[in-house]
Amino acid sequence: MIRLIGYFFGIGTMLALLVAGGVAVYVGNLAKDLPDYEVLANYEPPVTTRVHAVDGSLMGEFARQRRLYLPVQAIPDRVKAAFLSAEDKNFYKHPGVDFEGVIRAAVVYAKGGPMQGGSTITQQVAKNFLLTREQTLDRKVKEAILSFRIEQAYSKDRILELYLNEIFFGLGSYGIAGAALTYFDKSVNELTVAEAAYLAALPKGPSNYHPFRYTQRAIERRNWVIDQMVENGYVSREEGDKAKAEPLGVKPRRNGTYLFAGEYFTEEVRREIIARYGENALYEGGLSVRTTLDPKMQLVARRAMQNGLLKYDTLRGYRGPVTQIDLTGDWGVALGEVKKLDDVPEWRLAVVLDSSNSDLTIGLQPGRQVSGALVEERETSTIAKEDMAFAMRQHVVDGKKARASTPGDVLKPGDVILVEKKTDGNGYSLRQIPAVSGGLVAMDPHTGRVLAMVGGFSYSESEFNRATQAQRQPGSSFKPIVYAAALDNGYTPASVIMDGPITIRIGNEVWTPKNYDGKTAGPATLRSGIERSRNLMTVRLANDMGMKLVAEYAERFGVYDKMPPHIALALGAGETTVMRMVTAYAMMANGGRQIKPSLIDRIQDRYGKTVFKHDERACENCVAADWENQPEPELVDNAEQILDPMTAYQITSMMEGVVQRGTAVTISELGRPIAGKTGTTNDEKDAWFIGFTPNLVVGLYMGYDKPQGLGKGATGGGLAAPIFKEFMAEILKDTPIVDFQVPEGMKLIAINRKTGMQAREGDAGTIMEAFKPGTGPADSYWVIGMDDGESISAEKLSPQASKAISQGGGGLY
Repeated sequence: MIRLIGYFFGIGTMLALLVAGGVAVYVGNLAKDLPDYEVLANYEPPVTTRVHAVDGSLMGEFARQRRLYLPVQAIPDRVKAAFLSAEDKNFYKHPGVDFEGVIRAAVVYAKGGPMQGGSTITQQVAKNFLLTREQTLDRKVKEAILSFRIEQAYSKDRILELYLNEIFFGLGSYGIAGAALTYFDKSVNELTVAEAAYLAALPKGPSNYHPFRYTQRAIERRNWVIDQMVENGYVSREEGDKAKAEPLGVKPRRNGTYLFAGEYFTEEVRREIIARYGENALYEGGLSVRTTLDPKMQLVARRAMQNGLLKYDTLRGYRGPVTQIDLTGDWGVALGEVKKLDDVPEWRLAVVLDSSNSDLTIGLQPGRQVSGALVEERETSTIAKEDMAFAMRQHVVDGKKARASTPGDVLKPGDVILVEKKTDGNGYSLRQIPAVSGGLVAMDPHTGRVLAMVGGFSYSESEFNRATQAQRQPGSSFKPIVYAAALDNGYTPASVIMDGPITIRIGNEVWTPKNYDGKTAGPATLRSGIERSRNLMTVRLANDMGMKLVAEYAERFGVYDKMPPHIALALGAGETTVMRMVTAYAMMANGGRQIKPSLIDRIQDRYGKTVFKHDERACENCVAADWENQPEPELVDNAEQILDPMTAYQITSMMEGVVQRGTAVTISELGRPIAGKTGTTNDEKDAWFIGFTPNLVVGLYMGYDKPQGLGKGATGGGLAAPIFKEFMAEILKDTPIVDFQVPEGMKLIAINRKTGMQAREGDAGTIMEAFKPGTGPADSYWVIGMDDGESISAEKLSPQASKAISQGGGGLY
């Protein structure tokens, strides 16, 4: 018996050795081709790029995988406890593999069940980072081998950090920080026990525990995690019971842009980052982008531009409903399918249900948010006849304009319309998206930082950015470039030019420009020419000094990259953008220094290292380790001087006259030192105004996307200037008055505003004009553009010249 036992023992030992050897060979073969686990040391997952305004407000997030990487030290203990309880309660005890879990999984597998369970957090790290997700024995063995190696190479905290930042949570979110924002719109530090437990329940199968599709199943899984936290001693029984009694409370965070009214700006930043670094850097690089956007100023700009567009549009009547729906079924369902304007929350979609002689009965689109809850009930209201007066006055019927006597003449049941709640809360007013559009830019003239940008009435309705992408003719708003070139090359604000008919031959063609009002005013000073926006004077001035010089200055200011020296371009017949025009005016406002427009102040990579900074000024003595009586730190502005500072002041002073006496006189009601210039293009297709204070430049245009006339009498002074005025009234409110500074060395001399010659004491119609050293008013009356080019003394003016001078300028526009 003993020999028999020994015999079987020997056979058993041999078999065990053979099995062990076989296992060793099997494991050895699998171990040969294992991935290099040391790559975990340099782990850089795709991370969300975040864009912020100047005050830190989040403007937008861009990612293929919404993930924010957090070091393990920044993750609260209760969050770690939730995941350890749900996934691996022995994590800090086992060597990488939990043998109890392995045995349990092996028994299930031996009975013919699926390969499941038993995976530790370390094994999940090995699988997620280094292996495939196939459910095979080979992969499980590789996973175990890698887990032992990972545990030997890295600390437990590092392994947990990798796990919590890599795992997928559903709804497009990766990593615990991204999941907290996606599901609860909270930072990780703000998560409650119940919220942390729900997130810990998700990695097992996010789609199985969807918060809305499988709410009850999600609650059950969350409560199981809470029970495990209680059992493992992480929370008390009372805390656990309280957490289990809470609803899921999931509040999905919206994607894309977040700062209201910042959509055009955010999209422009997105395009710039892609152009600078590429798509992968934007969607995976985890960049932190600090933009130049001032959220408060942006809201004012949006409101002013929208008000201006709506005022113009409503004067031209109502063009008809958004669409029509069938009222025979549930109108709420049909209306809910119509796309709304997400970025114009003041307006709602509604459907006309009935009409009478005095009002319309409307049904409002369901699905609005009230205190975080979705309202789906069928809500009805009314539009009184007087609250759709613009449509009653003029609306379109079969392509023809008509007047209406009752609301039913304008709209019929089933028509889908846009409405806005009245300020008194009683009923709604009829609205429509303006057919006309435009763009606006506000800029700091000293740095080029873009503080506000409006690219159109609604980004939701049209993503085309009219502030940066629309190529439009600037019209007379280009004239300051011509006058600045003249002032920089020997002319003075008191130089006199003939405002009279002129014919110019261009090849075989004859060009006969005209003033806007069709009149002429005879000889007048440069100041008068720009204040009254005289086309004939501008053409003569450009012709006198040569268009090559004008083109050179236009390129210096960045209005055009390459400007053909055609005389018609002196009147703004070329095409450029609002951004370029505002940048050019900013260089006049800042004393002639070149600036680069920028929407971005700083970009940092995922580690906080600055990879881009707009401010390129050098700071001398800013990094001294100790005080050794060295000079104080000084920011050195190395920007190129593209215009004489004295010239810059002269053209600024002349544009102050445009506001005080000229085509933009409406802005003088603000009572502030403001310079600017109106612009109206041929056939009134575009209306411009660009103006500035010493510290802010704002420019805008209004026009149809497919250029067409705005209407007879539509001008920059009548359409664009009031928008500028509304914006500035709000921005400058409660701020100190700042005057334009006269450069040192300039002489201020009283001149006769009609002759441009030095005024005698007691003369009427005088103005203080700025002259550079070595220049001054003319001693004799000289008119640029007179056929004979004769120099005449002031005492010997002909009766015709005296009459022309006494008439002053022409009409305003």
